[in-house]
Amino acid sequence: MVGEGDTFFGKAIASDPAPLGLAGFAFTTFLLSFINAGWLPTEGTGVVVPLAIAYGGMAQLITGSWEMRRGNTFGFTAFTSYGAFWEFYALLVLFGNLHMVPQMPGTVVGWALILWGLFTLYMWVGALMLNTALNLTFLFLWLAFFFLGAGAFYSNIALTHVGGYFGVATAFWAAYTSFAIVMNSIRPGTIPLGPGLARRK
Repeated sequence: MVGEGDTFFGKAIASDPAPLGLAGFAFTTFLLSFINAGWLPTEGTGVVVPLAIAYGGMAQLITGSWEMRRGNTFGFTAFTSYGAFWEFYALLVLFGNLHMVPQMPGTVVGWALILWGLFTLYMWVGALMLNTALNLTFLFLWLAFFFLGAGAFYSNIALTHVGGYFGVATAFWAAYTSFAIVMNSIRPGTIPLGPGLARRK
């Protein structure tokens, strides 16, 4: 749990950038996951792209740069990587719609998502040390990537829907964590984050 004088990722300074990055990640993930789960039409990706650039991508890249200044390796790696992921997603959709790249085989898209799943899997191991809310965020995220990758690889809409469900769960926990850090910055200990495996010094 974040206590007085603590921040989410490390030693306290004037402000904690993590809630911004988590919110940008969460609400962009919510929208795309609603589409992947089949709850919204696939044409909705036209709305996801600008959100991915402006909030999911840019906000996380800004957050990552501040985490680097704070000396936080985990936060810097996570926010910068997932900010870059959303920029990658937006460019992929834009280039495809503009016919600037050839039709992308599902197997290649599938492998790209699975590789992101592998990256998320080892980030999840680090998240285990921090707190329960972040642990669940990364747990559901690597599951989402693997199912979405398998869905693209096998052109299986059912697997893609399952990946979408895991994406919704990921976004929920990322939003919860963002909310908790903001509330705890106002009144420490208000919203529980749950214990991690590593004790704070």
